[in-house]
Amino acid sequence: MVDTQAQAVIRGYRPSDHLACRSLWAELVEVHRELYADPKYGGHDPGAAFEGYLTRLDLTGMWVADDAEAGVVGLIGLILDGRAGAVEPVIVASAHRNGGIGKALLGRVASEARKRGLTHLSVAPETRDLPALAALTSAGYTTLSRLTLTLPLGTPKEEPPDGPTLDLLGHELRY
Repeated sequence: MVDTQAQAVIRGYRPSDHLACRSLWAELVEVHRELYADPKYGGHDPGAAFEGYLTRLDLTGMWVADDAEAGVVGLIGLILDGRAGAVEPVIVASAHRNGGIGKALLGRVASEARKRGLTHLSVAPETRDLPALAALTSAGYTTLSRLTLTLPLGTPKEEPPDGPTLDLLGHELRY
């Protein structure tokens, strides 16, 4: 599958892609470090978690975006969850974003999920990653199916006197 806009071939992961994909994983960790202002996020070796990812028993496929000049510039994986699938991770090298590579990777994983008879795909981006949310929405991921609430364990936040609120994408929602 070739995305003419992206100029990258989407193909299955090969063992020879390991170092490039580990580097992409490290780049994703760096993005999360910035999003959460936490230089320790992901530990001292930001690419190390890729090794654990490769050993997941529920990992059913991985694909890369292979650019003729730059090499591997994107990575996507499909995690099996019963009859459904989860897309994890979706990574495009920063120098190659906004050119259609992410959309091509998402299209490939959706095609593979259909071939396997999965009922639906889900993806769980960080809510603070607005560019990722915009890209996923434009790729058709528009149904909110689950909400995960988090308790930050840093400085305690005082409860407002008029009841609890949810901080959804930086917007406090009262209920």
